[in-house]
Amino acid sequence: MDRFVSTYTMRLDAKGRVSIPAPFRAVLTRDGAEGLYCHPSLAEPALDAGGNRLLGEIEALIERYPPYSEEREELAAALYGTSETLRIDTEGRVVLSETLKAHAGITDQVAFVGLGHKFRIWEPERLKLHLTEATRRVRELRKAIGSRTESPRSKTE
Repeated sequence: MDRFVSTYTMRLDAKGRVSIPAPFRAVLTRDGAEGLYCHPSLAEPALDAGGNRLLGEIEALIERYPPYSEEREELAAALYGTSETLRIDTEGRVVLSETLKAHAGITDQVAFVGLGHKFRIWEPERLKLHLTEATRRVRELRKAIGSRTESPRSKTE
């Protein structure tokens, strides 16, 4: 598997370290990442994290804009300027900076949520609220998409 999938909730230890779930570490290893790239999510009170694939996504997004354009400069500042490369210790743990924890509202627990090519790190209660809202939106989208497609029954009637 070369994708981040599933959700894991972990505790920060007394030194402020948190273990990256083993399946996520395995994906990072296969990705060739030397550390964990992490930045405050632009859309959520959470952290986006991953390896070289996440960094590649950031680069591709920034490169869509002409050099020295205002949009390119803003994206670079918002993504590269707030990114941190976290060192993964021999036990698979990282230390989240105070800046990262403050953005996500993290205190003593974190939830890791796989998003395929990257993962998000949430404060667990914020994640629950987010998932409730996301599920509601997906159900609405499903209804909207379903009403725009022709069902097999209507073709035979």
